[in-house]
Amino acid sequence: MKTTENIVKKLEDYNEAYRSGKPLVSDSDYDQLVEELRSLSPGHPFLQAVEPEDFEGRKEIRHPLPMLSTEKAYTKEALERYINRVNKEAGEIGVKKIVFKVTAKLDGLAGRDDGKIFSSRGNGEVGYEISSAFKKGVVPVGGRGLGLGEIVIVKSYFNTYLSDEFEHPRNMVVGIISSDILNEHAKAALKANMVVFVPYVTLPHWAGTGQELLTEIDEITEDLKLKTDYPLDGMVAEVMDVELKNHMGATAHHYRWQIAIKSKGETAQSIVEDIKWQVGRTGNITPVLEIQPVSLSGATIRRVTAHHAGMVQKQNIGIGSEIEVIRSGEVIPKLEKVISTSDRLIIPEICPVCGKDLEWSNDFLKCVSNECTAQIEQGLSHWFKVLGNADWFGIKTIKKLVEKEYDTLEKIYAMKEKDFIDMGFGPVQSKNLASAIVTSVNKPVEDWRFLAAFGISDLGKGDSRKLLSHIKLKDLIEIRMEDIEKIRGFGAITSRAIANGVKKIKGTLLHMLSLGFNLERTSLVKELADFAGPFAGRSIVFTGKMEKGSREEMQIQARKRGAIVQTSVTGKTDYLVCGQKVGQKKIDKAKKSKARIITESEYFEMIE
Repeated sequence: MKTTENIVKKLEDYNEAYRSGKPLVSDSDYDQLVEELRSLSPGHPFLQAVEPEDFEGRKEIRHPLPMLSTEKAYTKEALERYINRVNKEAGEIGVKKIVFKVTAKLDGLAGRDDGKIFSSRGNGEVGYEISSAFKKGVVPVGGRGLGLGEIVIVKSYFNTYLSDEFEHPRNMVVGIISSDILNEHAKAALKANMVVFVPYVTLPHWAGTGQELLTEIDEITEDLKLKTDYPLDGMVAEVMDVELKNHMGATAHHYRWQIAIKSKGETAQSIVEDIKWQVGRTGNITPVLEIQPVSLSGATIRRVTAHHAGMVQKQNIGIGSEIEVIRSGEVIPKLEKVISTSDRLIIPEICPVCGKDLEWSNDFLKCVSNECTAQIEQGLSHWFKVLGNADWFGIKTIKKLVEKEYDTLEKIYAMKEKDFIDMGFGPVQSKNLASAIVTSVNKPVEDWRFLAAFGISDLGKGDSRKLLSHIKLKDLIEIRMEDIEKIRGFGAITSRAIANGVKKIKGTLLHMLSLGFNLERTSLVKELADFAGPFAGRSIVFTGKMEKGSREEMQIQARKRGAIVQTSVTGKTDYLVCGQKVGQKKIDKAKKSKARIITESEYFEMIE
């Protein structure tokens, strides 16, 4: 039986792999798992978060507007529901003529170019400066400063010259942006001007009514595919009316006026030639099927995920098995079904990394050794990725540290510049690594992110935030299963796993806290409920350019005072706080909604 925690854990792992250019599952398979989570826990924090990405050592750039994810429709029924929702909300504000625009959904690396700075999407709120991409030879289609878009490689070029070298075009794009050293294939593609940044505004598009969109979507899709020589991941439909866009607004995850239209994907058949086993952070041993090369969606496929050992065992998948492979959204394929079984199964009995005996846990084979270097490396990598405030600690660096027996957080956070030099790192890198450790301790970070970074079983970022909204971090040291189970959303099995996990890392947790990390404490639910300030329990929108701080900083402080922060004015908005250069339409909408309109100065006076 799938639990909420198991699903979230899988989704977080899949996200991490996709953002690094090495997707593990198809897009439709990922989305199906998201819908399973939605059915089990509609309000789960994961559903409101934007999948993050990471580029080591790059300067962080805050986006003027969030770069959110996109809601998805796999069926015409789902597309019709979206159109009906748009029609309903258009009626609420008197918009009579509704026009939809459809463009191809690119499958590349999302970014934003304001003409001076080029930044990646990051976590949607804050990205990383990647302006060096243009110096490397990435071509900005239409010129600089055209806003949001994606870095992609021209599809026809990739299929002709590179499909045998790279599993997916995105892998190559991520490599070009993240690495300072380019291989010969990347250099050739850049020299041929085949790696480009495509602003969305430059894409060919279709425009029409909702009814036309619904009845003609197949023809629209085929036409735009022919006009777009880039790797695609479906189509995107959006509302064109600016007033209607502002009215519909956004969730924390996606803009409500936009939807991605996707299909299930293509399939092909092949023969299994071998099975390789990979060790993950939690000890799970994952099978990857090596198959006879087969062409699918314009790419040559050689490897397929089989998810877990239970699938291999139950379906008798082995050397010689004939399988059907599906590839949706033009990402790494997955096993769709087994056509013929094999008696040449390869189920390991020992860990392929440390050689210790394996144990079964439901459908998963697990390495339970505390000395398994693969788990140690993945665990340390997880810490730095989730904490997100220390650059330079990529997996290659971590592998080198573990090899030299710097295999715990306690040891790594005690390292100085000389220690890195003695280990064989260059002087510049050694200085950067030592500086990153100091920054990691001193740079503000949310306490829930700090907790989630330890990688406790069944405790992802969403549940860490929820847990610390009921129990302070310092009180978590002696937490009991019964204390966790009292919190809504935590079942007995999960509560036991978390309590045992905290107990297991108690020493490391206490040590890391003793280093004096600059933690931003999560407000307790009971504190917010008792807050008697003027904005406690009130819905508030910040707009315009602020003088005393950024809007994001004001939003954070407002939440700490018990306010419900919104991104756009609705009928439920109580306050519109205005900085400089506020649009008249937003003010008119606030008046229509009977929201109280105040200035930035008035807002701070009310707080004080």
